[in-house]
Amino acid sequence: QVQLIESGGGLVQAGGSLRLSCAGSGSTFSRYAMGWFRQAPGKERECVAAIAWNSARTTYAESVKGRFTIARVNAKNTVYLQMNSLKPEDTAVYYCAAARSLVVDSKEYDYWGQGTQVTVSS
Repeated sequence: QVQLIESGGGLVQAGGSLRLSCAGSGSTFSRYAMGWFRQAPGKERECVAAIAWNSARTTYAESVKGRFTIARVNAKNTVYLQMNSLKPEDTAVYYCAAARSLVVDSKEYDYWGQGTQVTVSS
């Protein structure tokens, strides 16, 4: 069982930056691949970034490549999403989630956080 708690969301102007954090509980956190998802009103949930359990591989949605960076520190049971050059279309609720392998399909993720709102004003 893994419990996840996101933090770091907020309101930022276009072009600004935010860093999201996701703190996990449980000794098995380091065994899971971790993903960051987002869901805007009226849209499907999408994976914006994911990272393997040992950080050996990462994957990003095309819309955020070059602007977002995912990283994890297993010793702290924490995964981060650094978001730079934010755009109004990045506005959404952001969720972190844990999966048994590095995937982008939300149905493959076993554990989810409660989400944190990110709002980018123009």
